[in-house]
Formats: sequence, structure tokens, C-alpha cells
Amino acid sequence: MFHSGPLLQDLVLGASLYFPPIFKAFLLGLFIWLLIHHLLRDRIYSGEIWHPALMDLSLFVISICGALLLIVNE
Repeated sequence: MFHSGPLLQDLVLGASLYFPPIFKAFLLGLFIWLLIHHLLRDRIYSGEIWHPALMDLSLFVISICGALLLIVNE
């Protein structure tokens, strides 16, 4: 009945292990982006594309959106 430990320790532990869907989409999108970036890296940095960093960023955003669609449509 009486204990000297921190109150609600299980709730804090549970809250720290919860992964919201956007975090899962971010991780899945990161892996998708890594695959796409590896395949298109030579073409992106060859000079054909005006700004390679913007191309990388747009591919990353598209990958996250696609991953979120995959998660939602399971």
C-alpha cells in the first residue's frame, strides 16, 4: 500500500514507448528515401538537376507521404 518509488512510473514508461503514426511513417519514408536516393544519386549530382539538395528534400517528402499512405491503407 505504501511505497517510496516514483508515482505513475508505468505511465511514464508507457508514454515513452508510444510511437505515433507520423513517426512510423517518418521511419518507413526514410528507408524508402534511402533506396531511391541510392538508385538516383549519380543522376541527381551529375549536374542535370538545378539544385540537388532540393531534389533530395522533395524525394524525402514524397517518400514520407507515400509511407503514410501505406500505413493508413493497411
